[in-house]
Amino acid sequence: MHHLTTLSFSLLASLSLALPLYAQDRLGPVTPYRPSVSSPAQLPLAGQLELELGGLSGKTGDSRRSSLPYALKLGFTPEWGIVIEGEAYIAARDDDGGHARGAGDTTLVLKRAFLVDDATAFGLELGAKIPTARDTIGSGKADYSVNAIFSRDIARVHMDANLNLTRLGAYADDGGRIQTGWSAAFSVPLSERWDATAELSGTRLRGADSSAQFLLAATYSPNPRLAIDVGLARGLTPASPDWSLFSGLVVPLARVW
Repeated sequence: MHHLTTLSFSLLASLSLALPLYAQDRLGPVTPYRPSVSSPAQLPLAGQLELELGGLSGKTGDSRRSSLPYALKLGFTPEWGIVIEGEAYIAARDDDGGHARGAGDTTLVLKRAFLVDDATAFGLELGAKIPTARDTIGSGKADYSVNAIFSRDIARVHMDANLNLTRLGAYADDGGRIQTGWSAAFSVPLSERWDATAELSGTRLRGADSSAQFLLAATYSPNPRLAIDVGLARGLTPASPDWSLFSGLVVPLARVW
């Protein structure tokens, strides 16, 4: 993962330095969706374009997979927004030693937040995966998903719980087409600039073994406009990756309005 992580940090550093000074003065705090699988119900600051970029490396048996996941987020209002996400680059090696490299699929998400109060929010995401990856990397078919979100502040702990359904474009003839996903993330501030996150997540599909993983991460925010994370995930079932390591950044790019 080292070269991918270095590349992601270099890209973000270049983007930050390229922002005009006057734009930096207009930028507000970021709303990170990284590093957990769970999405929060809340949207980024309305009118602010945010970028998330990181490095991810995982191992399943003798196979390896490394990638550069990214997300572009824009809130139209506090209640409505969009997310464009995917993997800018993937390098994979299977059990037989075969290699595959290239860009991943692209997912478009329309997001609606239902803000109850300062501590509670519900969310709904409608997503469509566009098969932009080569068949050796992606499924070659479009997927469609709906994700229900519940976010809640409980004392010092912030919780994001997700439950989603995905209609798979590529599926086995004797298997299911609708995949169920679930996740629950809990984050707590350790100090003024450090947060810690723990999460359980998994998937279920008829005709396939269920997956589950446990994730631990730390996030450092030197200022409200930058969040840096690092962490690891461990598979809890035979169908899950043995482990994965990740690191990334969240920064605002510009005020669109």
